[in-house]
Amino acid sequence: MSRKSNGGSMHLDEVSKAIIAQLQQDGRRSYAAIGKVVGLSEAAVRQRVQRLIEGGVMQVVAVTDPMEMGFARQAMVGVRVAGALDPVADAVAELDEVDYVVITAGSYDLLVEVVAESDEHLLEVISERIRAVPGVVSTETFMYLRLRKQTYAWGVR
Repeated sequence: MSRKSNGGSMHLDEVSKAIIAQLQQDGRRSYAAIGKVVGLSEAAVRQRVQRLIEGGVMQVVAVTDPMEMGFARQAMVGVRVAGALDPVADAVAELDEVDYVVITAGSYDLLVEVVAESDEHLLEVISERIRAVPGVVSTETFMYLRLRKQTYAWGVR
């Protein structure tokens, strides 16, 4: 699923931020429990969460360890692009093995996270699919050896 920044088009009041903070702590927390903390009914929390999801502000998903799910390889791929970045980023984001795409400033135009079943699968994704996207000039692959930290609870501002 592709996720794009909403560009700040949705105003977040303090109650919405508190709901997000509650779900960052525990994505399975009930609407009733959240309502008690933020001072809303269960139905009102449910409606706010739905609007936040539909507005692209947040997602509620199960975060898994790819290694435990049968994916032996993860890598970050730095991509250099000639021409417009958005069409290349969108094309790369459509690949099933890609779970993260960000347009950057610096040595690479894009950073792309790839989850693959094997070294051979990773090679195929990079060589035959990412590099085949029109506008891709070059790639550099950074293989993940061990995950030390991954968090999504950075809070709200």
